[in-house]
Amino acid sequence: MKNRKLLAPLALALLLAAGVGWYGMRAAPQAAPQPQPRATTAAGEDRLIKLPDAGSQLSFLRIAPVDTQSLPVAEPVAGRIAYDENVTSRIASPVQGRVTAQRVEVGDSVRAGQLLAELDSPDLAGAQADERKAAADEERKRLALARARMLVDADVLARKDLENADADYRQADAEARRARQRIANLHARGGVDGRFGLRAPIAGVVTDRQLNIGQEVRPDQANPLLVISDLRHLWAIADVPEGVAAALHPGQTVLVETDAFRERSFRGRIGRIGVAVDPVTRRVQVRCELDNPDGALKPDMFARIAFVSADTGAEVVPVPNTALVTEGLYTYVFVEHGRGSFEKRRVRVALGGAARSYIDAGLHARERVVTEGALLLNAEATNHAG
Repeated sequence: MKNRKLLAPLALALLLAAGVGWYGMRAAPQAAPQPQPRATTAAGEDRLIKLPDAGSQLSFLRIAPVDTQSLPVAEPVAGRIAYDENVTSRIASPVQGRVTAQRVEVGDSVRAGQLLAELDSPDLAGAQADERKAAADEERKRLALARARMLVDADVLARKDLENADADYRQADAEARRARQRIANLHARGGVDGRFGLRAPIAGVVTDRQLNIGQEVRPDQANPLLVISDLRHLWAIADVPEGVAAALHPGQTVLVETDAFRERSFRGRIGRIGVAVDPVTRRVQVRCELDNPDGALKPDMFARIAFVSADTGAEVVPVPNTALVTEGLYTYVFVEHGRGSFEKRRVRVALGGAARSYIDAGLHARERVVTEGALLLNAEATNHAG
């Protein structure tokens, strides 16, 4: 009797469990998640990877055309953009005085002889007064000499007095010349008022101004008041190892790249090569000349300078290192074959740099290469192959 009481609850539990299982089997199945768009392979084109236009992968890619150039003699070296000192003027005041007016701002284009600032200079006023005084004394001594000659010719004056008058005139003439030359060296204009105009010695752009109204200036200041330069011509300066410097010569082509213009190279030429090795860095300074007609390059920009050798004749395709995918011993890039269609192509790197590498096999000019997002494409290609 006791066993029957224990079996009744157990049988009830088994019946309830069976009912729950039957109900779960009869319940409607949940909707299966929709598959996300992924890379596919075009029929008959096993090497092409296609991304759906509706997918977000394309927005992470950056694609740019490539072009060929001569192979550099070595890995690009770090350098900087600098003023071309042949077309640059650092202007200081030749007189001591106080600034009363300024006529230009940084970025203004000026012509040669244009007024830049006005100064009130007691030193200039003194020089102008000395010039007037010397001119008057010269005129007086000239007249005295003329009278002495007339009197000597009339046997009224001794020849010794004529010689003294001639010496006095020569001294006055020398003093007048000195005073006039001083005014001419200052390029001063006007009367005896001490007003000095600071003018542009060359045409160019004002790149720096350390000048304010009321400021006291003097000729021996450490920093220039204004800097004017023709920014259409710049220098790129680099310190290169001894071994690289030995292979360079003036007139050799250089390619300059900057962080501001990653997809653009600026072509120039070597102007000067240092005649001595720096004893600390063991490097030689090389100065390159660049044309900058659109003003894209700015002085003091950091740059990477590649020295191109015309002797090798080898043509290579430069690409940013972000375009390269390395798998084992081989290197690949992704070449665009239409909207969302890419080919994973094996290439050969002839020379690698810190930011850019040079391909001598596997790429051609005007092909469009994925420069950013290559790793994303490679992951899609790996997933498809798996």
